[in-house]
Formats: sequence, structure tokens, C-alpha cells
Amino acid sequence: MIQRQIILDTETTGLYADGGDRLVEFAGLEMVNRQMTDKNLHLYVHPERDMPEEAARVHGLTIEVLEGKNAPPFAEVGRQIADFLRGAELIIHNAKFDVGFLNMEFRRMGLPTVEELGCTVTDTLAMAREMFPGQKASLDALCNRFSVDRSKRVLHGALIDCELLGEVYLAMTRRQFDLMGAVAEEKMETKPVAHTETKRSGKLKVIRADENELAEHGQYLDGLGESCIWRKTQMPSENGGTDA
Repeated sequence: MIQRQIILDTETTGLYADGGDRLVEFAGLEMVNRQMTDKNLHLYVHPERDMPEEAARVHGLTIEVLEGKNAPPFAEVGRQIADFLRGAELIIHNAKFDVGFLNMEFRRMGLPTVEELGCTVTDTLAMAREMFPGQKASLDALCNRFSVDRSKRVLHGALIDCELLGEVYLAMTRRQFDLMGAVAEEKMETKPVAHTETKRSGKLKVIRADENELAEHGQYLDGLGESCIWRKTQMPSENGGTDA
């Protein structure tokens, strides 16, 4: 069975899930066998609290904007999000942040955490830091590195960030996927070959010339006359012939 992968991102009122901040946007794009499917989930969520100005400057979501979108509180959509994530591999950039907020919101509702839903998590930030040590590992930096067009990303947004992250993740894992595919193909196509071993002795087999061949060779040398170097350097052999 091929596991579902979900490219995931959230936007929030701030940085601290355990300090009163709340989730305000969720996006998840499903991918199966490295192909995006049509099973996606994108929701705006009312935080049931104020929106700090610094957060609104990042994602552009003020309370007025959320109310204009008729954004429901998390309690109305939390189960929908949990069901969507259940059993999938989550591909997240800086996963600790997003998982922390999702788990906080799930606990408020008495729902299972990401881990309890049977999800595994792949953090592309950690992957990038391992692949490119000492280099910038932000989503913007990775888009530049892999030539992913981010011109539509005017503000941070869960949906646009998921779309960019999906392209970045495929680029980051393309070599690994190609290698795995090549190995699988080789295993399918390669058939065992029977090898036979030939035992070799350490001695060379010498085939000596017979009388007729020696006679013909002598006639050839006679035709060369006195200039024949072979005649001058030949040494008598034990059997009366000549060895060179």
C-alpha cells in the first residue's frame, strides 16, 4: 500500500503554541507516488482572540479579514483536519512549529495528537540543513536554490507555501527517488548468470615444431643468406636442434 504524503503549512497569531497563540490558517496538499492529487484541504480559522499587528504583517490575516471570510473557530473544523491527516506522512518546513500548534488545537478539543493519528513527519528544514550545511535553509532560499518560481508569494500564506514546498520537496528528493527507482528496475530486470570456474595450472604448454616445419624454416633462413642474424645467434640445443 502506497502511503499518502501531505504537504502541510499553517499560519498563526504568533510563535508560541503554549503561550496563548492560535492557528488561523491550515493548508494540506495530498501527494501519492510523487504526484499531487485533487484531495486538498484549505481552511481559514478564527482564533477567538485578537491578531497582533506583527503577525498580520506576515500573513495579512487580520480579524476583519477572517470574519469577512466567515472563518469558523477551530472547534468546528478540527475533526475534519484530523481525519484528513490520519495515517499520512506530513511534509512540513520547520515541522516543530506547525505540529506544536496542531497538537495544541487538537488537545483543546480532546482529539488525538498528530502522533496519535498515526502520522509520520518529515521536516524539510532539517533535510535542507543536512544537505547544505552552513547555507540558508528558509523556504525562500530553497526556492532560489532549486529555481522554483515564488513570484506569487507576496505574503506568507499556508496555501501558497504548501505549493512552493511541494516543488522544493520533489527537487530535494529527486536524486534519492531516481536511485531507488534504478535499483528497483535493476532487481526486476537482472537475471542470475551461471558462472563456471576454469582451473588453470601454473605451467605453459609448449608445442614444438615437427620435422617438416623445421625443414621449411631452414630453407627460409638459407634464402636470407649471410645477412641472417638468426644463423649468427643460434645456440645448439640438447637434441641437436636450435632454440632461440
